[in-house]
Formats: sequence, C-alpha cells, structure tokens
Amino acid sequence: QFIDAVRRVAAGGTAMDPQVIQQLLARRSHTAQPLGRLTPRELEVLELMAQGRSNAAIAAQLVVTERAIAKHTSNIFTKLGLEVSDDDNRRVLAVLAYLDHGSH
Repeated sequence: QFIDAVRRVAAGGTAMDPQVIQQLLARRSHTAQPLGRLTPRELEVLELMAQGRSNAAIAAQLVVTERAIAKHTSNIFTKLGLEVSDDDNRRVLAVLAYLDHGSH
C-alpha cells in the first residue's frame, strides 16, 4: 500500500488513509444536511422561528398549544446538536442553521 501511495503522489495524485476519508465524508454528510433529521412539522416550526415568531405566535398559527411548540423546539435543538450553553442562544443558532442550509 505504501508503494502504491508513493506512486500516486509522484503521479500528481493524493494518498489518504481510507478510514480518514470515511470519517471526513461521514462528518460532511452530517453537517451538510443538519436539517435532514427534522420532521416536516419541526421544519415548519423552525421556518416560523426564522420569521421571528414567538412560540405563542407559532402555536396560534399552527393551531396547537405553546407546550407542543416548546416540545418541537426542544427536539429541533437536540437534533441539531445544540446543547444548553450560557454563551449561546440555541434559538438563534437553530435559525442560522435553517438560513444556511434550509431556507428557499
């Protein structure tokens, strides 16, 4: 394998460990589609969050309780990997993820 790698590099190619490539691809697909893990309803809630709506306004528009919206919001944060932090606002980070990857 080493000699093959040297030949590829000498010919202008690259040589990388297949495990490294696999990890990079897995990480990229995970971060490239962060919204792919959300349900259609969670995406709807996130879209309304991106429009600046409060939980109460989202609940009224979707004709559900504020508690249901709070649960959807919590699920969104979990699925996007947004942990509780004193330094970050998870709602803003979720909206930024939506704007970066999901808005049309």
